Parts: sequence; C-alpha cells; structure tokens
Amino acid sequence: MTVTPAEIDRRLPLALSAAREAGDITLEFFRRDDLDVERKADDSPVTLADRRAEEHLRARIAAALPEDGIFGEELPERPGDSGFRWILDPIDGTKSFIHGVPLYGTLIGLEHEGRSVLGVIRIPALEECVYAAQGRGAWYIRGGQAPRSARVSPRKSLAESLFLTSEVRTFETAGRRPAYDRLQAAARLARTWGDCYGYLMVATGRAEVMVDAAMALWDAAALQPILEEAGGTFTDWQGRPTIHAGEGIATNGLVLEEVLQLVKA
Repeated sequence: MTVTPAEIDRRLPLALSAAREAGDITLEFFRRDDLDVERKADDSPVTLADRRAEEHLRARIAAALPEDGIFGEELPERPGDSGFRWILDPIDGTKSFIHGVPLYGTLIGLEHEGRSVLGVIRIPALEECVYAAQGRGAWYIRGGQAPRSARVSPRKSLAESLFLTSEVRTFETAGRRPAYDRLQAAARLARTWGDCYGYLMVATGRAEVMVDAAMALWDAAALQPILEEAGGTFTDWQGRPTIHAGEGIATNGLVLEEVLQLVKA
C-alpha cells in the first residue's frame, strides 16, 4: 500500500523534533569525565546517554502515535498495527561519542510495510541535520539556518571521489578486506569519517561513497530515503535498494556501478 502525503505530514515533524530533543540529551553526557561505558553481549559499547535518548524517543512516539510500532537498538521492540514501524538508533557512533569525537548522531527511520519511507540524521555536537521523506526531497539544516535542499555531488568517477567508511577492521572481520583495499586504491581520497556522519556527507555532496561491510537495521533504516531523495543511492553490496541486508553502500549514483564492480571482484 502506498504511503499517503497526509501520513508523512503527520509523522515528519515528530521525527524532526524528537531527533533534536534526543540529541540534546546526548549532549548532556558528551565529553563528561565521569561517563560510564558498559559492554553489551556483542562487546559493543553502550552508555546511559544511549538509553536515556532512546527512552525519550520511544515516549514521544508512543504518546503521539500509539498505533505505530517501535524498534530500537537498546530496548525491546514495541509492536504496532498501523503498518508503520519507527527504527531508532539513539547514538550511532557510540565509539566516537565516548571518545569525545563529535561525528556521532541520532538516527530515526520510519518503515512502512518493509520499506523505509522517512529518515533523519541529526549530529548534535555539530548542529547538523539531514532529513527526507518519500516524495518530499532531502533537506539539510545547519545550526539555526533555514532548511536547504540536500543534493549529492556531480562527480562521475571514483578517481575524483572521497570514499568513506566507519571502521576498516569491520571489512577484515567480515572477510572483505580486499574490497576495502580496492576501493581505497581507486578513490581520490579515503577516510574513516564514518558512521552516520559519512552518509550525511554523501547526501550533502561532500563525499561520493560510503561503504559499510556490516550494519544493523537501526544503522540503515534512516539512510535509504535520505540518499534516494538527495539523488543518490543506498543499496546492499549487490546493488539492491534495501535496509535489511546487514551491509550498506551509499553513493551519488554516478559512481555506483564502479563501486559495485570493486566490491564484487
């Protein structure tokens, strides 16, 4: 069933305001000397900031739209019956967060019958936000400025491109290190300005490629509508547009085939 404009209009303002509020909660803990870091079962880090921010997001959504489902990184899933499911990552880039690096973000995705139709990336410490909804374009906000259109870059080859990833070790863990080496060799520049900030950079035309060898659903859900509405692509390593593959490639669209050839080689 197609998502109607009215359904998007009902949910987009909530996504933007809740992301801003949750981001502000994370700033209360950012660069604190007494920040307590725990390890989850998969050895990934988590803090009180992650939990407090997600609790706030869930409370805001449940109060406004009790019929919608909620799925987040830190707390159990809350089922719904509307066909919509909010997918939350209160702090994407927790490793950056706990080390005082401002390239972490709050991610909100909205899935409708298996496809992501709305996404918000908010970078609290830098006061940057990029967001999109299906059929409504992608928009970028910095500080208190008015939203402006977000568009991918016009570069047509990897030799001209900035290639980003979150962590090189992830390629090794996934048995895909040769793919990283090929991409790095082909690109003009390679950097690990990753996690959700890397995808924001692709959506706003500051980078051309962002590749992750492993992603959770809450990492990916916000990204697809943002990249597509900005004129780019978000796919798995086979080139399929999906948030459910456990991996991700974002491009400006013009270098996608070149990237796919290198990761499949």
